[in-house]
Amino acid sequence: MFQDYNMDDVVLPIDLERKLPENDIAMTVNQLIESIPDEAFKPFLRKTGKPAYHPRMMMKIILCAYTQSVFSGRKIEALLHDSLRMMWLAQEYTPSYRTINRFRVHPAVQVLLRECFIQFRSQLVEEKIIEQEAIFIDGTKIEANANKFTFVWRKSVEKYRSQLTEKSNQMYDELLEKEIIPSIEREDPEALSDEELVHVVEKLDEHVQAYDQQIEASEDVEERKALRFKRKASKQYRKRWLDFITRKKKYQHDMEIFQERNSYSKTDHDATFMRMKDDYMRNGQLKPGYNVQLATEGQYALAYDIFPNPTDTRTLIPFLNTIEEGFFELPTYLIADAGYGSEQNYDDVIQNRKRIPLMTYNQYRKEQKKKTKRDPFQVANWPYDPEQDAYTCPNGQHLSFSHESHRRDKHGFNRSYRVYECESCASCQFRSECTKAKEGNHRRIAINEHWNQQKTYTKQLLSEEKTGALYRKRKIDVEPVFGFLKANLGFTRFSVRRTEKVKNEMGFAFMAVNMRKYTAARAAMYSFYKDRRRKKISLTFFQVNEIFFCIRS
Repeated sequence: MFQDYNMDDVVLPIDLERKLPENDIAMTVNQLIESIPDEAFKPFLRKTGKPAYHPRMMMKIILCAYTQSVFSGRKIEALLHDSLRMMWLAQEYTPSYRTINRFRVHPAVQVLLRECFIQFRSQLVEEKIIEQEAIFIDGTKIEANANKFTFVWRKSVEKYRSQLTEKSNQMYDELLEKEIIPSIEREDPEALSDEELVHVVEKLDEHVQAYDQQIEASEDVEERKALRFKRKASKQYRKRWLDFITRKKKYQHDMEIFQERNSYSKTDHDATFMRMKDDYMRNGQLKPGYNVQLATEGQYALAYDIFPNPTDTRTLIPFLNTIEEGFFELPTYLIADAGYGSEQNYDDVIQNRKRIPLMTYNQYRKEQKKKTKRDPFQVANWPYDPEQDAYTCPNGQHLSFSHESHRRDKHGFNRSYRVYECESCASCQFRSECTKAKEGNHRRIAINEHWNQQKTYTKQLLSEEKTGALYRKRKIDVEPVFGFLKANLGFTRFSVRRTEKVKNEMGFAFMAVNMRKYTAARAAMYSFYKDRRRKKISLTFFQVNEIFFCIRS
């Protein structure tokens, strides 16, 4: 005997919410988006044209699709016809993939995503899931939606631009020597400006036109042939000068795109070529990508930002600015790995933000080893005499204070050094092990006292019980979020181009990670209490039976 099954029966419409499982992720998504204030949706209002789909509904279906590892607009559209949870969130509306794609790259969506993160964090605080004592910061590189072989390198552009300048100067001298064009007034004797290049082309045009008039006026065949031969050189010069102008404009355009970067992709100008960890061929292949910065607590993504530079050192300060301006107030402790440890970053966190940085630096682990501590050629192990203001090398020679040095890097940060110099290293038996200076030069060391104080401060913090325990939580807090994003969610490559659009997609992806973790934790907690309640009821039942039999006997 089978259960009743008849395709011809008339079935009345039912509430789709009743068909969803208990604690379904769609309900978590619905609860989050409904918590966004109505004022955040005002930029989407329009007075003319057909009424648009409600942005609440669009946010729900896109976020829910990302939780199911669906990132394509066409596949999201297909889910609206197939998925029960998507039908319920959309209330059976079916926007096209074009509408979905246009919405998720809309500039105003970035504000909605920030509201999502703010509301979600408030919920975590209210439920006491996070303590607001510290945030864990780290970065990862994600491949851009760009061709891997359309790269442009800064060094190559600078090389070709300098060669172009040399060739143009050389050809200009040739034109003056052959008296093809008259001399022009130059602003810079080393390089011709754009206006000067155009002026040279105009002079060459006049020279060619003069030959054209002579050829038209002449009736002698041999004379016309000779004039054409002379005109040929001027036309070739003009062609090459036009090529100079085109190439110079191209190189200028490339330098504008580079800004402070060393490379960019022709198919996505905001993407920079970086070394990815998924280098299966192990040949150091560079791919276009973005540096994604993330702040977490309790393995939840709380704030994020996108940067074009491949290293993390220069991203900390702007990322902290983004957190303060758009997400939440910074907690007491800011925890990050050695990639963020620099003098400028320590100064910014301690002096400007009045926070405590729990960040190591590049040589931190090496300095903790016994081999380094016992190395006599490490400057940190040399005795220092404050009265004489001198260091003593392994050979017993004094390195006295020589002068102060100030260095400014390309980003504008100034560092101060105290330079100490040895009197003589000529007869030193340890010279080859102590220094790589050329023969005749003495050992010289530069001491950055401010940087040494910061390193001492960091070592002291990490040696304390509370702060040391907080720093050790970094690997189990921020790293799993990236692992979940790439391995479980399957988000390893962007599907949009340009920074603003990439930010939107990254926001949906991180919030999808939050939704899946939060829903799973809530379902596990609900199951735990349900089992505990069932066991309690069962125990009470047996106790009642035991009491009943005791009374009866």
